Amino acid sequence: MVKFVAIILLILFCLTIWLFTDYKLGRKKHLQNFREKKYPKRHSDIQLFSNGNPLFKDMFDEIRSAKKHIHILFYIVKDDKMSTEFLQLLKKKAEQGLEVRLLLDWMGSYKVKRSIIKEMRASGVSFSFCQVPKFPYLFYSSQERNHRKITVIDGKIAYLGGYNIGKEYIDQDPELSPWRDYHIKMTGEGVQDLQEEFLTDWFNATHQDLRKDETYFPALEKGKCQHQLAPTEGVLLERKYLQILDTVKKEVVIGTPYFIPSKALMQKLIEVLRKGIKLTILVPYNPDHALVKEAAFPYFRKLLTEGAEVHQYRKGFYHAKFILIDHEVLDLGTANFDKRSLFLNHEMNCYIYDKDCIRNMHDELKKDVENSTPLTLKMLNEPNVMRSIKEKLGTLISHFL
Repeated sequence: MVKFVAIILLILFCLTIWLFTDYKLGRKKHLQNFREKKYPKRHSDIQLFSNGNPLFKDMFDEIRSAKKHIHILFYIVKDDKMSTEFLQLLKKKAEQGLEVRLLLDWMGSYKVKRSIIKEMRASGVSFSFCQVPKFPYLFYSSQERNHRKITVIDGKIAYLGGYNIGKEYIDQDPELSPWRDYHIKMTGEGVQDLQEEFLTDWFNATHQDLRKDETYFPALEKGKCQHQLAPTEGVLLERKYLQILDTVKKEVVIGTPYFIPSKALMQKLIEVLRKGIKLTILVPYNPDHALVKEAAFPYFRKLLTEGAEVHQYRKGFYHAKFILIDHEVLDLGTANFDKRSLFLNHEMNCYIYDKDCIRNMHDELKKDVENSTPLTLKMLNEPNVMRSIKEKLGTLISHFL
């Protein structure tokens, strides 16, 4: 028995050493190969969706009306009725002679069956997984996920945000309904940057380079809303968040399903509070993953002590991702306010600078607070053994939650 336990401990020790070494070396190579990409400020017309049913009705209608090419990247596509409808629609458009490219994150969309992929390819859909784990850094590459959700239709209409493809996103999962999220529809100059980003991810996954092909970049008119698209790949997002927090004068509102900030961001938020600036954080009351709720509690204790307000969304599941600075800058996109988005995931955010555009979206943000209840220090400090255990475990693996 002693010998058996010793063998198990040795295996666990070797596994830990391998995981640690794999991650460190994989991260080092990632940083060496990373090249920052900057898009200019653009002007587009932007429409906000906060419910999946109208969003996907609009998106699917635009796909049905597409004339030339459809490019779609999602983190998650499920194996359910909604996913089947989505994939069948793409097959139909490919059969009509359109160029259809579908790119899915390997881990997020693992439920997509091989038989379905074979059917799509037979119909003319160009399909690929991205972020497939690879040697020599299997563990690191398995954690580096493409979390972007980009749809570009005919190079003229684009969508970006927090929604994926699955029944929960259209309020058909009783445990997570209604699903509260933000997704934008864009027409105008900014579409070319989302097209560029999709084609870059497509090239990285397939080695087919279409980025110089003018077919996919039609002339675009200016819209009303000034904005800037910012891709990140487990690098730069922390710096971008620190930069916009440096500009705040009166108020910051952060909406996120997972609140697990880096040390530098925590220090910045405390600094903001000590300047007398109001900080409001919106998170879900009911989590969709184990430990993510409890992993946030140690941060909330410190911020509540400094005067922050934390609200837990009660009217369904809260998956919205935004940062609002003084009603002057609104960050909407795919990135969560957590370490995974900061240091692992490939994300895409849209920074909106137009006050009229922000004002139009502000009513939706106000609803989030109205449908939430405050979290207090008293609640967090009540004795609870199970919660304390979950907090410790969540903190231990917070980088990968």
